[in-house]
Amino acid sequence: MCGIVGSLVFNNSHFSVTESYINRMRDTMIHRGPDGAGTWISNNGKLGLGHRRLSIIDLSASAAQPMCNHDKSLWVTFNGEIYNHAEIRRELIESGFTDWKTSHSDTEVILYAYQCWGIECLHRFRGMFAFALWDERKQALWLVRDRIGVKPLYYSMHHGRLTFASEIKALLADPGQQREVDEQALYHYLGFLCSPVSQTLFSGINKVPAGHYLRVTAAGNVEKTRYWDPWQFVVPETTRDDAVIAEKVLNILRDSVRYRKVSDVPVGVFLSGGIDSSTNTALFSEGEERPVNTFSIGYDGEYQSYKNELEYARLMAAEVKANHRERILSLQDILDFLPDMARYQDEPLADPVCIPVYYVSRLARESGMVVCQVGEGADELFWGYPAWRHAFNLQRVLDLGIPRILDRAALAAMRLTRRSGTRYYEWIRRAAEGQRIFWGGAEGFTDEQKRMLFGPRLVKKFKHYTSWQSIEPFWNEFQDSAWEKSVLHWMSYLDLKQRLPELLLMRVDKMSMATSLECRVPFLDHKFVEYVLGIPQNVKTRNGELKYILKKAVKGVIPDVLINRPKQGFGVPVHEYLYDRLGNDIATGLAELGSKTDYFNKDYIAQLQRERNSVALWTLYNFYLWWKEYLR
Repeated sequence: MCGIVGSLVFNNSHFSVTESYINRMRDTMIHRGPDGAGTWISNNGKLGLGHRRLSIIDLSASAAQPMCNHDKSLWVTFNGEIYNHAEIRRELIESGFTDWKTSHSDTEVILYAYQCWGIECLHRFRGMFAFALWDERKQALWLVRDRIGVKPLYYSMHHGRLTFASEIKALLADPGQQREVDEQALYHYLGFLCSPVSQTLFSGINKVPAGHYLRVTAAGNVEKTRYWDPWQFVVPETTRDDAVIAEKVLNILRDSVRYRKVSDVPVGVFLSGGIDSSTNTALFSEGEERPVNTFSIGYDGEYQSYKNELEYARLMAAEVKANHRERILSLQDILDFLPDMARYQDEPLADPVCIPVYYVSRLARESGMVVCQVGEGADELFWGYPAWRHAFNLQRVLDLGIPRILDRAALAAMRLTRRSGTRYYEWIRRAAEGQRIFWGGAEGFTDEQKRMLFGPRLVKKFKHYTSWQSIEPFWNEFQDSAWEKSVLHWMSYLDLKQRLPELLLMRVDKMSMATSLECRVPFLDHKFVEYVLGIPQNVKTRNGELKYILKKAVKGVIPDVLINRPKQGFGVPVHEYLYDRLGNDIATGLAELGSKTDYFNKDYIAQLQRERNSVALWTLYNFYLWWKEYLR
């Protein structure tokens, strides 16, 4: 796990890449790689690559980056892990690649895999990765992001050059990079709690989407290619035996956890006490001679909006005789971290779980861990969210063919009763427009609420705009490719394309790497994802039970009390904190934002504060913190 950066100057530009230019960008990310740093500049000054190193696999100096092949025709700077690197190395050796300068570096495997198979080598990699590879002979730069989007990769084109990095703050260290709000991305951020696929809140700075690569030539031509989409590789499960399916789920997951134990440094597990993290813990402990190290977060009180889960985490830790550590958070911890949070996020991620993820990461790192496994992805694959059940059931009713005239009549009635700002109004509005009602597992402001929130200029600018325009391409892909065009598969697919890579996995990446800790995600191994998406909807939703087939798979692996307990997400008691100093800080910050920008309607924000609408206020406050850190 590392931080990568670089710049390619196009042939028609007179700009020269220098070592100091690359190092200035590279060293904004020391937290991503405290163990070393490297820079390579081409002889003609047209290309520079930088790397901050967090040593995990092959700790030797020979595995340092940027790394080249023997004739220096290929150069790579790489962030992430190729878990099956040893298997690929053996295959390469059998193909005649026998002269290696490292004993077991996965970075070197990328170089020779590309040399052997070209960019198609990506289909052999089992891992999480973002890397840049320069092919001197073809005069082309490849920018690659892993299939699921566990690792981020940002890029910008300006002044005759392309820059790229693991973090936006590195791109901002280029004096030619503009700092302006992308207002279209802001529109979507308010709805999705993160910027949408490909965009960021910074105008001119983009993301390589998950499962894609860019091919950038020295002449300045850029081609974007999708190399992986789950529907291309899904084989529908045809057995009707739930026990057989559950056994396959467990076996593939066990394999995924095993791969994610590969490391030359200590590895632990984040343990919340839910099914996902408990399963990670149980499978990780299998075959281990020493106890697994587990880490949990709790709060200094019992809150209505979030109940401590520590008793369940302790139960699971005791089950496997783990070395278990905990950190108890207070409101002061949250307030202390908020300024740093905005800096580490790079752009707003309106999920308060960023805070406990940071503190549990810091706890793990201070306890000697360099790697931890996390449980993201299980809810999206196995129908794990209670809120999904409501959207699922309503969509199935609407799909029976209720005339749109009835939808429009319901909308009119709700407007008359002043309920046009509610979630149910928004769902019926979407149905009336022929759209799907599920727009992602985390939603903030509806399109109707945005019109109330925005100031006059943005109301006019987005008068005929909705966030469906950013989701519709995924719906079309789903319709074209999905083997089973079911409601649940749409929900899983959309979250795999947007919410997981751009919100949930980014909060893990940014907060863990802030503490120089790598996090791995067994439930999002691409082989596991491909299998689970092949399980029919009626199996996953059997008897209306959330996570039915996963619970069946892990019965006997983790205690029944953890399987049968009600679902509770990893959270923060933000609602209660609004009654304390956090509420005052938010009010002060939003007042400043309102006085210095024209984005928002002050009266509507005041209404949200009176109502103590914690989701809306947290979303706006995250935007304020980002604006204050990077734009003010």
